[in-house]
Amino acid sequence: MPRPTPPRQLHPDRLLPADPGVRAIARRLYDTVRELPIISPHGHVDPRMLLDDEPFRDPASLLVTPDHYVTRMLHASGVPLAELGVSRGPLPESESRAAWRHLCGNWAVFRGTPVRYWFDAELSEIFGVHEHPSADNAERLYDRIAEQLAHEKFRPRALFQRFGIEVLATTDDPCDDLSAHRALANDPTWGARVIPTFRPDRYLEPAHTGWRDAVLQLGETSGADTGSYKGYLRALQARRQYFVEHGATSADHSHPDVRAEPLPAAEAARIYTAALAGTTTDAEATAFRRHMLFEMARMSTEDGLVMTVHPAVHRNHHTPTYEQFGADTGHDIPVRAEFTRALQPLLAAFGTHPGFQLVLFTLDETVFSREIAPLAGFYPSVYAGAPWWFLDAPDAIRRYRKAVTETAGFSRTSGFIDDTRAFCSIPARHDMSRRLDSGVLAELVAEHRLDEDEALETAVELVTGNPRKAFKL
Repeated sequence: MPRPTPPRQLHPDRLLPADPGVRAIARRLYDTVRELPIISPHGHVDPRMLLDDEPFRDPASLLVTPDHYVTRMLHASGVPLAELGVSRGPLPESESRAAWRHLCGNWAVFRGTPVRYWFDAELSEIFGVHEHPSADNAERLYDRIAEQLAHEKFRPRALFQRFGIEVLATTDDPCDDLSAHRALANDPTWGARVIPTFRPDRYLEPAHTGWRDAVLQLGETSGADTGSYKGYLRALQARRQYFVEHGATSADHSHPDVRAEPLPAAEAARIYTAALAGTTTDAEATAFRRHMLFEMARMSTEDGLVMTVHPAVHRNHHTPTYEQFGADTGHDIPVRAEFTRALQPLLAAFGTHPGFQLVLFTLDETVFSREIAPLAGFYPSVYAGAPWWFLDAPDAIRRYRKAVTETAGFSRTSGFIDDTRAFCSIPARHDMSRRLDSGVLAELVAEHRLDEDEALETAVELVTGNPRKAFKL
């Protein structure tokens, strides 16, 4: 008879440097930060999940369906998104099991990816699963995880506390009433901060389908008349203030580029009126959007919301998938980005303004050392955002640290951003970052470029001080 396979344990030194001497330093640094609370200043978890605190339905709806990192790779391997439950409501058990079988049967496609690293940690550290998923054990693993999800300690609030999350920022439409945030803040049994983030993109893009209806809704929600450009600005300012009153500390922006160029007020008003009538040209719509990004920065100098920008993504690249499944379903693809010239007007106006803060993210690695680090190394308002979305991977994070640190240091970086809808992956993602940063710092100590006490202090700051400072937390 073949011997039973022994339980597979996660290696305690995973992601730490291979050199024994450097690894020993990295262990000491990591041990200092591994249990520190999680500060998550940008993500996409639904706050109502925490408010309602209902049991998760099943393993697939928790770990597969909402995570486009997972579904996009399964799709690339020939699994239709429909069979993964993408953009659907609750799945019948038979379909949920089928989606789970697709994950387990295609486990090998995740080798070498951060998804594999996060999944290993989720399965092992949350659910006690110490074996590789496969077609053979898919049903057994499903049953085991489903049984645990029925228990009180696996409900959303219990997991939130178990994960050690101190602050969780969500991403919210300006017309959201934020009732879930308000209820959580007023709940005497709830001790953590769950704060909204102002995301106005669809109200700033006249070329997008539905823009006119969106600004009319904005007017109804704010009580301002968006039939005029001045009323439109008042509506945006009112909703920003509403978010501030409900705990928001940042406003998030993602457009095809990061150009921020102000227009004369009369010209902006003319284009706005034409946009309401549906008569703008593409060039006018683009000019208005770039003007409004500048206006968002101006408003940030008044209400204090940190401005975060992550441009240059070709959204919904595969039109048939978008038409069937909607946005955020795994086919947003990065494009080349330019920051230096694009942001010059904005930074000339606001870059040294007291209280203004701008966190710059990119999916274009070449931008880190060439543009973002030099900007963060001069402007007191600018922070180099952490690698995220395609770059939130071990080697990319190491490259980011080496690309940014020599120009901007550690203090001008944002702290780690998990940017996820996959709730159970949050601790795995933050742990990955802590291990990688410990390794980078350990190398500096081993090369006698930092004393170990300096490296230890820096490791703690990257986890706690940097995100609090960059996002005014």
